[in-house]
Amino acid sequence: QVQLVESGGGLVQAGGSLRLSCAASGRTFSMATMGWFRQAPGKEREFVATINWGRSTAYADSVKGRFTISRDDAKNTVYLQMNSLKPEDTAVYYCATVQQLTIATMRGQYDYWGQGTQVTVSS
Repeated sequence: QVQLVESGGGLVQAGGSLRLSCAASGRTFSMATMGWFRQAPGKEREFVATINWGRSTAYADSVKGRFTISRDDAKNTVYLQMNSLKPEDTAVYYCATVQQLTIATMRGQYDYWGQGTQVTVSS
């Protein structure tokens, strides 16, 4: 079993920055793919970013150029650096992992999920 715990969420003004962290524990797989998703009130959970063991990445069009996903395998942690934040980025952000080598952009591809961390961007 794998446990994921997100942190770093909070309230930030539009145009500001925030860095989310996701710490993994339990039966972690060193070559696992990680992903970030978000869910706004009344909306479905949507893909944000993904990174695999080889550090290939993919981003949703809505966050390209503003968000950066990275990982520190020594710390079993994945990060999401969010810059130039917009009110429409407001959501609960979730990290997820799956034991595969390729990046993954769909909810159904992931096996384990964190509880989420709230990000609120004021206008």
